[in-house]
Amino acid sequence: MTSSTEHLDEFPVHQEDGPLRRPDSGGSWFTAKRQAAPGGHDHAVDSPTMRLDMSSARRTGGGAPPVQPGRDTADDPVADEPRRGDDGPGYTLAPIPEASWAIDPGRRRTWVSRLLLLAILLLQTALSVRLSNTAFQDEALYMYAGHMELDHFLHGLALPKDYNTYFSGSPVLYPIAAAVIENHFGMLGVRLFSLLCMLGATSLLYAFSRRMFNERVALGAAALFAVTQSTVVLGFFATYDAPAVLLLALAAWIVIRTDRAPAALVLFAAPVAVLAVGLKYASALYLPTLAVLALLTGHRNKIRQPLLRGALLAAGMAVLLWLGLRFTNVLSGVQATTTNRAHGNEKTMDLVRQCVEYGGLMFATACAGMVAYAVRGRMNESPLVRNATGPGPRRRWLLGLLLVGTALLAPAYQIHLHTSVALYKHLGFGLLFAAPMAGIGLSRLVGSHFRHPQLGILLWVITLSLGLSQSVWRFETWPNSTQMIAVLKQHVNSHGRYLASADNVPVYYLRAQTRQDQWTSTYGIGYVDRAGKLHSGDDGYRAAIADGWFDLIVLDGVATPDEDKVVVQAISQSPHYRLLGRVPFHTTGGTGYYRIWVKQ
Repeated sequence: MTSSTEHLDEFPVHQEDGPLRRPDSGGSWFTAKRQAAPGGHDHAVDSPTMRLDMSSARRTGGGAPPVQPGRDTADDPVADEPRRGDDGPGYTLAPIPEASWAIDPGRRRTWVSRLLLLAILLLQTALSVRLSNTAFQDEALYMYAGHMELDHFLHGLALPKDYNTYFSGSPVLYPIAAAVIENHFGMLGVRLFSLLCMLGATSLLYAFSRRMFNERVALGAAALFAVTQSTVVLGFFATYDAPAVLLLALAAWIVIRTDRAPAALVLFAAPVAVLAVGLKYASALYLPTLAVLALLTGHRNKIRQPLLRGALLAAGMAVLLWLGLRFTNVLSGVQATTTNRAHGNEKTMDLVRQCVEYGGLMFATACAGMVAYAVRGRMNESPLVRNATGPGPRRRWLLGLLLVGTALLAPAYQIHLHTSVALYKHLGFGLLFAAPMAGIGLSRLVGSHFRHPQLGILLWVITLSLGLSQSVWRFETWPNSTQMIAVLKQHVNSHGRYLASADNVPVYYLRAQTRQDQWTSTYGIGYVDRAGKLHSGDDGYRAAIADGWFDLIVLDGVATPDEDKVVVQAISQSPHYRLLGRVPFHTTGGTGYYRIWVKQ
């Protein structure tokens, strides 16, 4: 007879009137006592108590255990052992758990999740830093304006323009920070600062998605968000969009992190959210989402706490916004670039197509996740938590509609304005809030216990492919200005007057030789002729060129193609200019040329 249990599974379990019994190789029986499971089911293997019944063999007519031929029973200690009675257990097995994994996240699961998050962040970094081009006109404008604001504060120099009137963010926040970084690390340092902001936003997205749901959902949300076009491009784009996304993510994390804390602690999110609005005025579109999120994520066992959280956060943000508008002069910029922005003439279907192309796949995944979460709220696969309480169907529907609906705010507003300006960037703000639901959609697509991993991989690879191609395309939509700047350096000085299609680019690169007020762009002009008459629009360009007002003209045919045609026609009718040369460049539209004229 053996006391080992390694061969127990080789024999069938016999069900009789008594307890479950299983014969061993020596003819004896192992008896397992029944124990009722918490769910009301009987599991013979759920009881750790098993005993060796030596008399059961005699009850079945088998007699004593047979002695194998050639076996010396005198040297066998088991043979000399006194036989045990029916009530004496031979040995006891360790308890067998109903589930083989823990419900609460352990250290191993936490560290594995963090390592996977690190891999996602490294991939996001690689996708962003591979992009390359000279400064876009917005990047050049903000960095140059930051230098001018610094000189104004430190040395009292007059500003060349009132940036408050047309900036879509406060000129004393991001532009100054960008100028300080650019002084030490150049434009590359400013772009890397944007990368750090977007990496921080992805990390915060993981953190608050994990707290709301679990690690798998959080990793799915981060993996999808990290490879979209807006995330990849903003991660290497020297504008205020990346810091604004970071602050909105931080505000959302504070709101969710304080869900079980005293209601007043949610007020820590108010200054962070309002600072995001100061960086980019369009961020105010997402303040109501934060307030409602504070309400829906409040402690469910307390009646007043969720309502108080939402009310406190809404009131705190409203007060800070009022103070910002009351004691600063940014209201004109808010009206010009956000609330009273000029309407465009782009077709609705063209804008819808762009929205679907840039973020449609992740949005569809978020919609599927919203429905799946509303139908079944349980996020854990363990059978031990099947009856665990969680948010009810109504709360789940409201939370899903809030997060997914937030992704539609910016597209709806831009469709209303009939303009696609910065549409791809604004989509990223909304996808930040829809990402947790997209993570649920990805998790449910894979299924319990990774039943269909190939489906999740396919979805993520398609999202990655779109982000790869779209981000490269986006960085090639403006010309590389390296050769053009090299030519202009030889023909500009501190007292000339110049006309350029995208004047912010030469203003930034040639700031050591020229000032901003020496340059005129093709976006608008106000020219006063010798008789004192004001000319604007197309007539302004014709009159200025006819009078030989500009010392140099450079056009790219990309920034303002319609206005460039007007300028070229006026140059052809003026005896004051000659063509200096054409500098080639390549964009997504094909090969183009910088055409440079100088006064003769």
